[in-house]
Amino acid sequence: MRSGRLFRYGELGADQADAALLEREFAALVGRRHCIAVNSGGGALFLALKVLDVCPDEPVLVNAFTLAPVPGAIVHTGARPVIVAIGPDYKIDVADLRRKARDSGARVLMLSHMRGHLADMDAVMAACDDLGLLLVEDCAHALGARWGEQTIGTFGVAAAFSAQTYKHLNAGEGGFLVVDDPDLAARAILHSGSYMLHQQHLDPPSPEIMAHWTERTPNFSLRMTALAAAVLRPQLHDLPERVERWNTIYRRIAAGLARAQAVRLPLRPPQEHFTATSIQFSLPGLSPQEIMAVLDLARARGLPIKWFGAAEQAGFTSAPRHWRYAPGQSGLDDSHRILGTLCDIRTPVSLTDEECDLIADIVRESLEAVACGSTAAERHDTAPVRSGSRHQHPGGT
Repeated sequence: MRSGRLFRYGELGADQADAALLEREFAALVGRRHCIAVNSGGGALFLALKVLDVCPDEPVLVNAFTLAPVPGAIVHTGARPVIVAIGPDYKIDVADLRRKARDSGARVLMLSHMRGHLADMDAVMAACDDLGLLLVEDCAHALGARWGEQTIGTFGVAAAFSAQTYKHLNAGEGGFLVVDDPDLAARAILHSGSYMLHQQHLDPPSPEIMAHWTERTPNFSLRMTALAAAVLRPQLHDLPERVERWNTIYRRIAAGLARAQAVRLPLRPPQEHFTATSIQFSLPGLSPQEIMAVLDLARARGLPIKWFGAAEQAGFTSAPRHWRYAPGQSGLDDSHRILGTLCDIRTPVSLTDEECDLIADIVRESLEAVACGSTAAERHDTAPVRSGSRHQHPGGT
């Protein structure tokens, strides 16, 4: 900060080494050959589609449970999102994937590992192989996760990660594209905005490959700053310990929620080694009005709960029915019903065991109050979840 040299490149040599070192370290962490650090997770998704030569009006498949930057990255390229249904455990419906791929003629699947829920990757990859689909993984909520023994982010031809606040790594904003193919890496480096300073990457493709793409590839100014990289590098060391704590938090809250008959928690198969930064549950027996009443009661006690069934987009939360820029969707009635009762709670890594129990208690007691016909004005006079900068519940995507 004192130097003012916050750009990752410099004409007399790299202004700072952190961005290049972070790319090397992140690639090693995930297990990919090349990493390109960019300014957002959505930017990394857009970049993945660009280097795969996705064209205007081309169909790109994407699962229904995701956040708006994912279909937004598709639209950013000029392509058309084709929404694929999800099942009751929030994961892509592989049968619908096969149908939509054949019907649309899509050649790319952008699979969002939304909120860390991992699809049956054996079935997904079998479908991709059978249909000739290129897989791009959205790993914004799945850093360090595995399906079986394979790391999430290594199944597809490319994968994108996020360093936005409330992700596993936090620079406020930032992202990573990881690939193995040196031609894709060269194009991504140039697209990201390296100018003619791409030699300052520590592990670039060969000079011959870079030279081949240099005058063919436009600069989109998607670079990560040296400041963001400096913030992120120390966090890599702490990631395993933080993931373990996040998963402990998830399991403790889930155990408390499971005591409520109205709550349905997603099934987690043994192959799914997730890395939770939030918890999701469904309220399938409640009407929209009843769900709103539950959320109002919880909010009055200091616990904000996101809801994917709201009539209008709220905060960071939206669902396919809100995406008018992705028209012509079909076969999503069951997905709309599933999302209509889906609730979502952020779980900061700083939560204590007592606070985890309190979160579950607030949800259960709010459900009981609604079942008994109570209103927010008649809520329990018990301790609220503490608010403040330590947990920062409301923000982030």
